[in-house]
Amino acid sequence: MPSHAPNRPVCHHCGGFCVVAITTGGRHHDGSRILLRVECRACQGTGRTLPAAFVWTGR
Repeated sequence: MPSHAPNRPVCHHCGGFCVVAITTGGRHHDGSRILLRVECRACQGTGRTLPAAFVWTGR
């Protein structure tokens, strides 16, 4: 019997991939790569958006 997961609104800016790691090309002293973590500006790294009814508008 299939289990149904509730539909969660995914951020349309990042498609649910809210944090990415970008390499700078450099390496640390131990040989590991230097990475920058960048979060989606629209969802602030959550990967989800709020439905329009729950978005705070006005004062």
